[in-house]
Amino acid sequence: MRPKWVKRPQLLWLGVPFVLFLGVLPVVNRIEPRPGGVPFLFVWLLGATLVTPLAVWLARRGDRRDAARRGAGRGEEGA
Repeated sequence: MRPKWVKRPQLLWLGVPFVLFLGVLPVVNRIEPRPGGVPFLFVWLLGATLVTPLAVWLARRGDRRDAARRGAGRGEEGA
């Protein structure tokens, strides 16, 4: 049995926030540089928080597109 993400690759977008928050954390856990006078880690986490809704939207958009294709492929012409 194949994993669900192989059948629905748009779900990989949901991995983006995970990578931004946890996967890269050891690399960005520093104070310098200070963009805008705030620690770099704070700026990174703020950016990751702002990117998260975009990733969720892209995954949902892909899911809806796949569902529409599957529905059209079944020949559901007015039940």
